[in-house]
Amino acid sequence: MFLDYFALVLIFFVALSLFYGIIALHDIPYEIAHKRNHPHQDAIHAAGWVSLFTLHAIWPFLWIWAMLYDPERGWSGLGTEPKVKLDVEGAEPLAEEVKALRAEVAELKGRLQAADTREG
Repeated sequence: MFLDYFALVLIFFVALSLFYGIIALHDIPYEIAHKRNHPHQDAIHAAGWVSLFTLHAIWPFLWIWAMLYDPERGWSGLGTEPKVKLDVEGAEPLAEEVKALRAEVAELKGRLQAADTREG
């Protein structure tokens, strides 16, 4: 009699463990995407829940999708170049050139507006 009840409890425990294990398994791509600050992490999470109804047939694709994005390099493995970090030492002359170009554009705008007021 005791073994019957023990077997029943064991069956429920195994069934419950499998159920929660499958739920935890489907969330792995979302956890990867969340850790990597993936721009599509909400879509990956929703697709993970959909994968429960497809018996995890799309789960490997979700895992690949989550792994493709790296916050340091962007989209890796898609033929994109890694992000280039700006050299701080080389930025000073460029800032001066930008200032000079902005001043020149402002002067040209002033001349254009003065010419428009003379004609009009």
